[in-house]
Amino acid sequence: MESKQKNARALALEVLTRCESGGYSNIALDTVIKRNELTPSDRGLMTALIYGVIERKITLDYIISSLSSIPNSKIERDTRNILRMGLYQLIYMKKIPAHAALNETVSLANKRSKGFVNAVLRSYLREGDKIAFPDESNKIKYLSVKYSIGESLAEALLEAYSFGECKNMLNAFSQIAPITLRVNNLKATREEIFSKLDGALLTGFSPDGIILENAAVSELECLKDGRVTVQDEASQICVRVLGAQKGDTVFDVCACPGSKSFGAAMTMENEGQILAFDIHESKLSLVEKGAERLGISIISTQAHDARKPIEELFGKADRIICDVPCSGFGVIGKKPEIRYKDVKESENLPKIQYDILENVQNYLKVGGTLVYSTCTILPDENENNIKKFLEDHKNFELAPFSVGDLEVESGMITLLPHTYHTDGFFIAKLVRTL
Repeated sequence: MESKQKNARALALEVLTRCESGGYSNIALDTVIKRNELTPSDRGLMTALIYGVIERKITLDYIISSLSSIPNSKIERDTRNILRMGLYQLIYMKKIPAHAALNETVSLANKRSKGFVNAVLRSYLREGDKIAFPDESNKIKYLSVKYSIGESLAEALLEAYSFGECKNMLNAFSQIAPITLRVNNLKATREEIFSKLDGALLTGFSPDGIILENAAVSELECLKDGRVTVQDEASQICVRVLGAQKGDTVFDVCACPGSKSFGAAMTMENEGQILAFDIHESKLSLVEKGAERLGISIISTQAHDARKPIEELFGKADRIICDVPCSGFGVIGKKPEIRYKDVKESENLPKIQYDILENVQNYLKVGGTLVYSTCTILPDENENNIKKFLEDHKNFELAPFSVGDLEVESGMITLLPHTYHTDGFFIAKLVRTL
């Protein structure tokens, strides 16, 4: 058992090192899993360490700097990652005995740094409860260190939300996110799938979803054979707001990886036409393969920049899904690297989003529905874009919608994780009146 755990920790260190060099954690993790024969418990330990350390990096580094006389920037990369792993186990993985976490972590260090790692971890065990964390008088620093987010994100959130709302939101993002499935009604009913899944819950708003906690989703037969697909409830709600009907012509203008196209096809009972566009031609195979697995035949794909008009399609769509590229700050609970992205890197996105919306509205028939959505929680990418669009286009208006018990009279909503138990997500329903 000891050697297996040690191997899992060594592999976790390997992945964290790759991520420090700019690699994506999910890709690096998948590569390591494929190259190594791991027991389920080893795979679970390795995955928990990788995502946990990335998710808590700022907090862990603050603790390291409080316990060490050596500045973090002067600590070797591998040594710093080993310390992060050790502290993460001691602080957040209570099922691992402290002596095991300490000894196994120290064993990863090279001879030169072994004593240093041992000293820092033991110092935490003795004095960890005495560390002085930033208090709420400095709200930006407090949110950054406590919830491990970049200071630019903390500042942006505080501009958009109250301090209390920020804390509640970030606390929700810090919880382990369950997996949400969308039942494929072309192959099964929700009741049939739900009855066969132990410990499952029904989604609170979407009539199509099932929530699974602590499940090895990749092992589910219903996923392999296309009776379900993975889709967060917020995205499922978005598809329901679209209201696609049998026989409709639907455009999904930024489609990859295709979950909203799939959901629309299911609600249309695979009757009608869906054109799935995406600027990245290499990703369209994800849509095609996904549709085949799910038994969907009405989706056709095309590589295209949604900012550029296709005049022969003007006025042809009954409904449009406009899920624009965004900063992704609504999914930091599932993609921890986004926590540290500088908000300034996204400052050009609102214009790109608006240009897409400005172009694709031409494709909609009079009386048709366009759903604009993002997986971010920043107003400039969400309601501010919609307000500007409505000022510029008097032939469009927001339309109220409801999905399950969710009633949105204003026609647009930002779903927040602590309120709706979904990803952070924005939805606006626009109808063309003239």
